[in-house]
Amino acid sequence: MVRKSELKWTVGWSRDPDAAPAKRVPAAVPGAVQLDWAAAEGWGDYCCADNFRQYAWMEDVYWSYLGEMDIPDLGPGERVLFVSKGVDYRLQVRHHGRVIHDQEGMFTPFEIDLTGRAQSGDALEVLVFPAPKSHAEPADRSQANQSCKPAVSYGWDFHPRLIPLGIWEETYLEVRPVCHVRDAEVGYRLADDLSRADVSLHVDLSEPGEGKIRWTLSDPSGSAVIQRETLAASQTVTLSAPLDRPELWWPNGQGDPALYTSVVELLDASREVVHRSQSRVGFRRVRLVMAPAAWDVPMDVPATRCPPPITLEINGRPIFCKGSNWVAPEIFPGTITPETYRALLDLAKQANLNMLRSWGGAVVNKDAFFEMCDERGILLWQEFPLACNRYEGTEGYLAVLDRESRSILRRLRRHASVAIWCGGNELFNPWSRMTDQDAALRLLNRNCFDLDPERPFLATSPLMGIGHGCYVFKTMDGREVFEIFAAASCTAYAEFGCPGPPSADALRRFIPPAELFPPRPGTAWETHHAIAALQPNSHLTLDILEDYFGPAEYLEQLVEWAQWLQAEGLRFIFEEARRQKPACGMALNWCFNEPWPAAANLSIVAWPCEPKPAYYAVAGSLRPVLAGARIGKFRWSAGEVFDPELWILNDSPDPQPPGRVEALLRMGADEMPLGAWDFPPLEANTNQRGPVLSFPLPEAHTDRMTLILRVADRPELDSHYHLLYSRRPPRDGTAS
Repeated sequence: MVRKSELKWTVGWSRDPDAAPAKRVPAAVPGAVQLDWAAAEGWGDYCCADNFRQYAWMEDVYWSYLGEMDIPDLGPGERVLFVSKGVDYRLQVRHHGRVIHDQEGMFTPFEIDLTGRAQSGDALEVLVFPAPKSHAEPADRSQANQSCKPAVSYGWDFHPRLIPLGIWEETYLEVRPVCHVRDAEVGYRLADDLSRADVSLHVDLSEPGEGKIRWTLSDPSGSAVIQRETLAASQTVTLSAPLDRPELWWPNGQGDPALYTSVVELLDASREVVHRSQSRVGFRRVRLVMAPAAWDVPMDVPATRCPPPITLEINGRPIFCKGSNWVAPEIFPGTITPETYRALLDLAKQANLNMLRSWGGAVVNKDAFFEMCDERGILLWQEFPLACNRYEGTEGYLAVLDRESRSILRRLRRHASVAIWCGGNELFNPWSRMTDQDAALRLLNRNCFDLDPERPFLATSPLMGIGHGCYVFKTMDGREVFEIFAAASCTAYAEFGCPGPPSADALRRFIPPAELFPPRPGTAWETHHAIAALQPNSHLTLDILEDYFGPAEYLEQLVEWAQWLQAEGLRFIFEEARRQKPACGMALNWCFNEPWPAAANLSIVAWPCEPKPAYYAVAGSLRPVLAGARIGKFRWSAGEVFDPELWILNDSPDPQPPGRVEALLRMGADEMPLGAWDFPPLEANTNQRGPVLSFPLPEAHTDRMTLILRVADRPELDSHYHLLYSRRPPRDGTAS
């Protein structure tokens, strides 16, 4: 049977790849060299204040891991291998000073057969090169344009410049039988009516064996539905079997994410199990299709193409994709654990999300992430590691991109949750200046078709018809998101956002007391991205807050106001995108999570896993069925006519019965009826537009008003909208 053992690791650095480090310290694997060194030196938390600046020099030196091996005694027909699932980023493996492996790229695993070459007490050296940089200046994300290193590490509006290096994935010694299973992958083809799956198993052995391969496929309840056995006489073995009426995998809110379990066992001549491989498979069909009536849009001559398809169809059913953009949950991906993913993905499911866009500026996640998305029915828009750069198609870069992308494809294509491949983020924009003729994107398209032809591929986002932005509650010309998105007509909104801070308690954990209030440039408010992140006053947007509320008198007040705007802004945008269905097929806010504590940014979950009020507003706006309202603006004054338009929003796969919506306006202690609407029955996955109400606003001694929608006998459909009531006239020309 297979046996694993860990190495005892130390790490040190030098400026010469062939010079021994002057000092070594204990190293955690997986992890990051920066964290090992900082722990040994007693440095302060890199999340606090500007402590991360201490780490700047670490990106430019060579880091030498030394792993002491304790090799167990080998039995007859056993071999020992050094296995690594990933080293970040450029590496060599050395044994007794000789290079035995050389690689660029953090997403391609490797293994080295050490049988007869190493013994207990020997050490393996893993030499990690300085961070890849295509040029010395400017020191920004453009330095990553000739590598598959995640560009976010070079500095972003929500991420400090802190470039991880080191062994970031599981790395260990493994004893295996000479004949063992290197890979076992289940594939399938569904019948047109989805009533049958032709299932196949492809097994790759290290070498032919004298025993047999036994395959069992069990349904979600654990009952075996396929059992096959064959000789292990060839290095590659393929088995196939039909499966009638497979239980289908559905996204969150559309049905159960049914998963089957595949177990492949290698039996020796005496039928003892010598190696076992287990995986799960979800049966589903995924397509990107044109929105209904998209081909019927009037076109004058000369004409361009219609907007490309961006409506996701799962198992023949159009799905409105409602979700968020996912960024790395930690600056150092080596510290990410299954528990890290579990807490965040549980929040995503509970918020009614059915899709995450795994953004191309960040790391491609570990296996546990995809397994948990499979289990939770969360669709994934998976990007390759390209973002906001012009990735020149040099021979060296293309060779690395080819190897890395193929490794990513082979690893992830077996997951039901992966629905879309995408070349990367914002590549067809003025700051990137790539086109679909660039060699990198043509290579990625080819690899996706060769290795995973059934899944859709997009070159980048945005494409024609897809929207990115806006990222503030109110723009410089004075327009609120209420007006902007009601007038928009995109096929999908793949990025949009409103900024907000975490709780006051969270801010106190990483901003020094002397800098805490009021926020000002040159303090931790700036280094943690609340000031001068995208524009001089983003992401806190103090000018917008003061326009609505006046100057804040204390921290908690400032936080409450900013979180209020973020919550109501995102609530409106999500509901407005849903109102634009079926012409619009997707709404994904920027962003869900963050990799370190920001003083303000666009995430709805603060690091490490603290929901902001906006998270709960988004969860409410993404309920499968709800009573909603299109509201013209956020701030209202006495004498104005409040005129919400009522809607029933329905993304459910089930028809909805008729009902009655009552609308009330709460101002202070008073609740005033605005009107009622008897809505008709709804077909599955359809909305219903209702009446526009009209109500002159009275004088009131309050600073807010709440629109309440109540559905008789169905309180789960009720909604609340919290709006500003002000007797102070608005200031003209608000800047963002």
